[in-house]
Amino acid sequence: MERLDVLKTYKIFIGGKFPRTESGRYFKVEDNNGKLLANMCLSSRKDFRNAVVAARKAQKSWQSASALNKGQILYRVAEMLEGRKSQFIEELMMTGLSKQKAKDEVEQSIDRLIYYAGWSDKFQQIFSSVNPVASHHFNFSVLEPMGVVSVISSNKSALLGLVSTIAPIIVGGNTCVVLSSENNPMVSISFAEVLNTSDVPHGVVNILTGKRKELIQHFASHMDVNAVSYCGEHDVEIQELEKVSVENLKRVRINRGTNWNEDKGQSPYYIERFQETKTIWHPNQV
Repeated sequence: MERLDVLKTYKIFIGGKFPRTESGRYFKVEDNNGKLLANMCLSSRKDFRNAVVAARKAQKSWQSASALNKGQILYRVAEMLEGRKSQFIEELMMTGLSKQKAKDEVEQSIDRLIYYAGWSDKFQQIFSSVNPVASHHFNFSVLEPMGVVSVISSNKSALLGLVSTIAPIIVGGNTCVVLSSENNPMVSISFAEVLNTSDVPHGVVNILTGKRKELIQHFASHMDVNAVSYCGEHDVEIQELEKVSVENLKRVRINRGTNWNEDKGQSPYYIERFQETKTIWHPNQV
């Protein structure tokens, strides 16, 4: 008898664990020739709500971690990804990338993590200020993380787009819930395995797989989500996000047509986009 391959069933990543989807539903991932590669969880609204609870629980302690520590943790993620480079290259090739393009994407993802690790203890110096006031006070403006960010990840750049979106969000002290690429969700869960075996605290990053049309509204409407990051060019989706997010004044950040392979795909301004400005008054006794 011909042997049947045992295909991997990729689970979702919530609170540092890999549960099966609450809905019990799955969808198939196939290569360009229609060959079945894996089974993926079709996440539900309940999965998203569970992920938000995990992200909120982790946010306060993650925000309180020192800038140096956050940078060290991102660097550790880069180290772990470097050690599994061949696996990620193979997974990207399975869904149509050439070996060279897959190699370039994985290496750029590693470099991008190191880039944001380096900014961890520097962005406050760039964006904070001492403000002139007409009274006997010191007046400071400093940045604070927004809180929990829901992320609609890039469909076109499965790994580099994912890393480029997550890294600036978490290095600024936020936590996040991510909906991975529909086109190649395998690398997102493999990246979750990297996160889980590195020093990233449980709940800081939570990754779901599924369909945008089913989940995008929930990513915008949940009242305990503080901001939304959207990667894509679908006008209807963008309008829906902006409309629903008004309910609790979420910040909506749109990455329309961003080429993550270019230099403009990385910037300290991507960190600043998910920060609030806090102004502090302090008496100056003369």
